[in-house]
Amino acid sequence: MIEPIVAHFFGIGDLCRIRDIFRRDYDIATEPKRPHDSGMSLPSKLGKYDICGFVSIVDVARAKEFYRDTLGLTLLSEEPPFALVFDAHGIMLRLGMAKELPPAHGTVLGWNVPDIAAAIKELTGAGVHFERFPNMKQDDLGAWASPTGAKVAWFKDPDGNILSVAEHPERKSRKTP
Repeated sequence: MIEPIVAHFFGIGDLCRIRDIFRRDYDIATEPKRPHDSGMSLPSKLGKYDICGFVSIVDVARAKEFYRDTLGLTLLSEEPPFALVFDAHGIMLRLGMAKELPPAHGTVLGWNVPDIAAAIKELTGAGVHFERFPNMKQDDLGAWASPTGAKVAWFKDPDGNILSVAEHPERKSRKTP
């Protein structure tokens, strides 16, 4: 029952890796440990570089309006027929122009926010509709509380990509500009 929650919160790829690692670490594995299983505990060669986000879109005009006007991201450039490029609080976000999208299998992009209730209310006021998922206990605003205490709420962009806002208790002490 927890697998659909993990898949929505982390993504299907992470669910598979978590399941594989769990099985190997608890002697129910059918194959030996692979090098990538413990790689996250080692210093990453990419850890010193900025990350860039990628999301596929089909309806370029609606996506541009949604990410720029509704979500408030700064449009840096339009690179037809390849991408719309946005600044997402110092992170480059490339909305790749596609002819069709594969089915959505979990969250593709999320924002860490200091106050999820305030973020949900602000986005709702801008016209964003928050998703409800069966078998997930969500509050009146649509936020789900994870076992770790994190709160997450999901919404979709015009192309159906699943996006989220999340409030993590361990990040409360961090200053968010």
